[in-house]
Amino acid sequence: MGLFDFFKRRPPIRDAAALGNFIDRNAAFVVQKGLYEYSRARAGHYAKVLFADTGFHAAVENSRWRAYPLGLAMVAEVADNVLHSDARDDRAEGLERLSALVLSVFDRYPMPAAIDPPTWSALRVELERRLKLIGLHPPKRAMDIPETYIHPYFELMPIHEKLRGRDFPTTHNYLQVVLCNVHEELSERIDLRAFGRDELASAG
Repeated sequence: MGLFDFFKRRPPIRDAAALGNFIDRNAAFVVQKGLYEYSRARAGHYAKVLFADTGFHAAVENSRWRAYPLGLAMVAEVADNVLHSDARDDRAEGLERLSALVLSVFDRYPMPAAIDPPTWSALRVELERRLKLIGLHPPKRAMDIPETYIHPYFELMPIHEKLRGRDFPTTHNYLQVVLCNVHEELSERIDLRAFGRDELASAG
């Protein structure tokens, strides 16, 4: 990477493949950053010791993969807001295709070593269920999306529940801020004129 590559604008999103990559990257970022930053904050001065512990690495790897489908669902709701805020669009059909795209993103990954086969299959089933629920309400504002996901996400923190303290609101706020940022980036990058109604037809 060159010195000024960091300041280059990311390319426009004009097709399903680019949208899938965007959803994948941001879903991983949302959940992983939250897990690591929370653990680092709770450990305080002992963060280096914690992050060097093999038991912690195993725990956080398990949490990361369990949380990844939640990240996919959250970013999918952000995409729903951006793609279907115009009432003239056929949202039901668009959501069906968006869901197929998100499930195809999940299926890119082989079963992680940290997760057993029944759990990995159950996580996919739960992701599919959550994606179907998106269509039961109008598109949400990015700041309102975490309300549905914060409880299961917070429970996956790789810190013993007795040590979590009163950190639930802080984690909720983190998700609100980061999803607003995801919404802003997607709104700026997606080319809705090129990204026609049929663009997701081959998803999945």
